[in-house]
Amino acid sequence: MKIVVIGGTGLIGTKLADRLLRKGHDVIRAAPSTGVNTITGEGLEKALSGAEIVIDVANSPSFEERQVLKFFEASGHNLLAAEVAAKARRHVALSVVGIDRLPECGYFRAKLAQENLIRASGIPYTILRATQFFEFIGGIVDTSADGQIVRLSPALFQPVSSEDVADALADVTLGAPVNGIVELAGPERLSLDDFARKYLVATKDPRKVVADIHARYFGAELDDRSLTPGGNARLGSVRFEDWLAGLRK
Repeated sequence: MKIVVIGGTGLIGTKLADRLLRKGHDVIRAAPSTGVNTITGEGLEKALSGAEIVIDVANSPSFEERQVLKFFEASGHNLLAAEVAAKARRHVALSVVGIDRLPECGYFRAKLAQENLIRASGIPYTILRATQFFEFIGGIVDTSADGQIVRLSPALFQPVSSEDVADALADVTLGAPVNGIVELAGPERLSLDDFARKYLVATKDPRKVVADIHARYFGAELDDRSLTPGGNARLGSVRFEDWLAGLRK
């Protein structure tokens, strides 16, 4: 089966493409670096020719509010139109848990706009909403730091490993489309500030984490439901401590 992975050279796309190749599928790793650009349309028709499934794990190169919205709207519109023309049977997309609960966050608004385009396309689809990846925690710390102090919300947080994200995407890709959302989270639920402390200890970073209920997460104040999944979420198997142990090697 021919499967096109949009964003196929990135963190998740690389892992996902490898999994699908091992299962015997014909996988196209589509990205600007491989000659496929969903913004300009370059290479899109050729890449999608004969494709049965298209998976979109591409991310915006800019997180500035206007730019990220422009990216997901333009990319989503061009990609879905090309899929309709190619008569692709299924669309799979990676999104984020909580995007409908944090309208203050420009990135989340952009991802919600992307989801709306998928729903309106008429193509059978599955959207996998994942919580934040373990790999993002260092960046969350850095954007919340003021000198040696890192102010973070004590709201509950349930991040997941990129390996578990790739596994879940492979499963939903090869399963029947649900025409809806599947949620994925890590196996542990702790406060955001606690995860950050564990990360700093593991990386021997001397900065101090301070819990602050008013600390903003990319423009939004959090509560315990903001970034955590519902009760029917799929849970990953990789624990944060095990992932941190890999960083120490």
